[in-house]
Amino acid sequence: MWRVTLSLIPVIMYSAYHFGVKVLVPIVFAMASAMALEVVCLAARRKKIAIVFDGSAALTGLLLAFNVPPEIDLWILFIGVAVAVCIAKHLFGGIGYNLFNPAFIGRAFLLAAWPAEMTHWTLNGVSTATPLGILKEHGYSAVVEAFGSKTAMYWHMFIGDIPGCIGETSALLIIVAGGLLFYWKIINWQTPAAYLMSILLLSWMFGGNSGFMSGDPLFYALSGGLCLAVFVMANDMVTSPLTLKGKFVFGLGCGVLTFIIRKYSAYPEGVSYAVLLMNACTPLIDKYIVNRRYGTQKA
Repeated sequence: MWRVTLSLIPVIMYSAYHFGVKVLVPIVFAMASAMALEVVCLAARRKKIAIVFDGSAALTGLLLAFNVPPEIDLWILFIGVAVAVCIAKHLFGGIGYNLFNPAFIGRAFLLAAWPAEMTHWTLNGVSTATPLGILKEHGYSAVVEAFGSKTAMYWHMFIGDIPGCIGETSALLIIVAGGLLFYWKIINWQTPAAYLMSILLLSWMFGGNSGFMSGDPLFYALSGGLCLAVFVMANDMVTSPLTLKGKFVFGLGCGVLTFIIRKYSAYPEGVSYAVLLMNACTPLIDKYIVNRRYGTQKA
């Protein structure tokens, strides 16, 4: 778990540069709160306190901080951390037993409880809207117009010069983190590839407003928290399927659901809900998609 956190340090550093050093406060606060609540839960369950040093609690806090706006109130963030650690993780039995990604459960709860605070974006002290928010309210042409051109739009979204949650703006650095995780053999290629393939195809075919195959798949790939989900959060070893085939199906489902929520719901972003819905399907995937054992016959 600590290596996953290590891979995300460049993202943390860029967030501090992009939003200001003050953004480190919610990041450190969330990580410290998650570790403190982990100790409390372990003590209440009479488990070894040393488990807190495995890095899972710190990573949960970091990922939740990555999924909130830079100006989030710390008391709201603390409640989200408590939901993630105490309910989504320990209520299910602790690490290795939780059905849902704890950080996304925390984010989903905060979105339901404080929607205004969770969708208030500032950049350089000015209130603004995310590319997905502009798309939902005013259409694709308004997004391009806001950046001046498609090339400028792609570039700003790729490097992360856009408003958004703390850790989801720089697609470039998140891809680098994903590359490190793949190199360290922490993640497999199946889930990221299937996730990207499905949403790129669907957004190209059905994402545009000018008919079939008029969508912009690159915009869909670079916007919102997609890259963070594709390369980090959807690859959680506890809440994703066991087999490689299962991981591929899991990724496909995440991509399909993300597109449906983004395109047809009232909410501009659908990554967290898509991954959580597929987390719920993981036991079913593991039941029906299993590796064949050669040399045996069906009973």
